[in-house]
Amino acid sequence: MTDVHVDALVIGSGQGGGPLASALARAGRRTVLVERRHIGGTCINEGCTPTKTMIASARVAYLAKRSADFGVQCGNVTIDLPAVVARKRAIVSEFRQSSEHSITRAGVEILFGDARFVGERRVEVRASDGSTRTLAASTIIINVGARPARPAIPGFEQVSTLDSTSVMDLEVLPAHLLVVGGGYVGVEFAQMFRRFGSRVTIVEHGPQLLGHEDEDVAQAVASILREDGIDLVLEARATGVEQSPNGISLTAATRAGDRRITATHLLLATGRVPNTDTLAAERAGIALDERGHIRVDDHLATTVPGVYAIGDVKGGPAFTHISYDDFRILRTNLLEGGSASIAGRLVPYTVFMDPQLGRVGMTEREALDQHRRIAVATMPMSKVARALETAESRGFMKAIVDRDSHLILGCAILGIEGGEIMSMLQLAMMGGLPYTALRDAVLAHPTLAESLNNLFTELTSV
Repeated sequence: MTDVHVDALVIGSGQGGGPLASALARAGRRTVLVERRHIGGTCINEGCTPTKTMIASARVAYLAKRSADFGVQCGNVTIDLPAVVARKRAIVSEFRQSSEHSITRAGVEILFGDARFVGERRVEVRASDGSTRTLAASTIIINVGARPARPAIPGFEQVSTLDSTSVMDLEVLPAHLLVVGGGYVGVEFAQMFRRFGSRVTIVEHGPQLLGHEDEDVAQAVASILREDGIDLVLEARATGVEQSPNGISLTAATRAGDRRITATHLLLATGRVPNTDTLAAERAGIALDERGHIRVDDHLATTVPGVYAIGDVKGGPAFTHISYDDFRILRTNLLEGGSASIAGRLVPYTVFMDPQLGRVGMTEREALDQHRRIAVATMPMSKVARALETAESRGFMKAIVDRDSHLILGCAILGIEGGEIMSMLQLAMMGGLPYTALRDAVLAHPTLAESLNNLFTELTSV
């Protein structure tokens, strides 16, 4: 079959791929977007949109059960899990349709099927009916994302397990949910299902939850989860799993010896792997790293001229906003003649546990590893008037400051709307403001933002 020649080919319709395909088409380039299943990528279909929708339901349940704290009597609170799931599916469907409409309106041709390279800048697309088309393009953008990892532990293939996608389709509440992995995904789902009414246990291989965070932040997160009734088993290496008469039994090696935990459901939250295994990137000369991520330079170019990779498939921070910024970088470089780069960009993120953990910039540990002269400001949320007024005083605020320049290097805000407060600090960092600008600013009372006045009076040199 003769190749179909196009100006631009985008493989994957995630939060970078869809907008980039649209921008290329609007610029007059014949653009084809290949998508395996659903428009919108991980964020809309399995990530941000569905998880945060269900977390919102869990928070309503939490507040309803606490209503007496506010002088409001709600009576017995029950969870209609099928209704929670139906609400999630409706919102996902709405977002997906909106995204597809936006892309097609821009003039992009969408092909549904599996893409694989058959040569340099040549891609075969196989549809579900078995038919194939081969596309050749001068510009190719790879945005195929990642999927939940399957740990290499004996017995996992012989028992029924859940991942971050399938767990959101449960319509019967687990009596006991066992979560393997104490990262961001594991923490969010653990608290969500605990609030729905499940007994929940987290098994984490490392010495703390959220292994990239400072120890004091991780300890505060663990304290909140334990207060919510979640069992934590840290420094526990899963060595095997099997079906037992009472459910699924996992054996973990701990410092105190082997421990056996039996639950009705098992959620694997042990990271993600890139979707490059079916891409046949080697046929195009595209280099991968040891984990299967596509190697790119600071301008998102692969080892093949004219081929770029964006989003989770290139490794690094796996966040929607990073994928979207990747789109903006390529739009600038491919359509506007610029030379935008990923070098030095701030990477903010929020863990949507409750209260939220908002993070940006360096941790204290990272700053000390770089031999920075720093001061650290910490303040419990129990000293924030707005948090007390809303009965949401769990957590604390932490900021890292350069002692010489007075610039803010990073922060961790574990508290009500922690992601929003973190964003204020990020704006100060982007603008090069010294911490004194926030310490001395006149901020509205009583707001959460006002807490920054007091936070920066608590600096201690390290």
